[in-house]
Amino acid sequence: MTAATAPVARRVEHVMGMPISLALRGRHSAGPAADAAWAAVLASLREADRVFSTYRADSVVRRIDRGELALDDAPADVHEVLAIAARAERATDGAFSVWRGGSFDPNGVVKGWAVQRASALLRDLPDTDVCLSAGGDLVAWSAGEPWHVGIEDPRDPTRLIAKVPVTDGAVASSGTAHRGAHLVDARTGIPPTGIAGVTVLAASLTDADVDATAAYALGRGALTWLRRRVGRTGLVVWADGSAEPF
Repeated sequence: MTAATAPVARRVEHVMGMPISLALRGRHSAGPAADAAWAAVLASLREADRVFSTYRADSVVRRIDRGELALDDAPADVHEVLAIAARAERATDGAFSVWRGGSFDPNGVVKGWAVQRASALLRDLPDTDVCLSAGGDLVAWSAGEPWHVGIEDPRDPTRLIAKVPVTDGAVASSGTAHRGAHLVDARTGIPPTGIAGVTVLAASLTDADVDATAAYALGRGALTWLRRRVGRTGLVVWADGSAEPF
């Protein structure tokens, strides 16, 4: 039985305030190697939560906000996330930012970055197809049959507007269907208009997640901006329900 035709084994755990799910298909879909890899993924994500959570009073991010820890003294992971955020801020002329009213809010970067990093711990499962998902964004690879990923309609999450095959890459979506109007244009502090959702496919979930969030913050400028991003494809859904690929 090849990985492509093997049954899929699924695991789910709640970490970083969202469901983390793992689908494995092939030689190590179950057994000690899969168990160990899954445990390592969860440990990596829990460590990211310990550092970056804006909800935990003891997180590094909250300690920085309270002035208990100087930014220069923060762990290397914080500086890596800040560097990613700074590039996105420059690329969007300030529409994307992890700074809000002087507070550090890394959520626009951390999920994709943390899941991409954790996914590397699954690369050592030979002859096994992998799909690691966090709150709907995912990293996946397959030696044969691709994973088929559904893209929700941001105006009606019970409906799919597209399906995309993924053999080695990442998919991330940004919008307000599940969490309300939490995304803003950092230049104005208010939610962008004219846009309902953005889905980005890229080689890395770090890139896909940041670009989806950044494009959404740009509102009506999302499509023009995304078309200049090398190695990205996907879909922009406008507020009127129309959709355009890039």
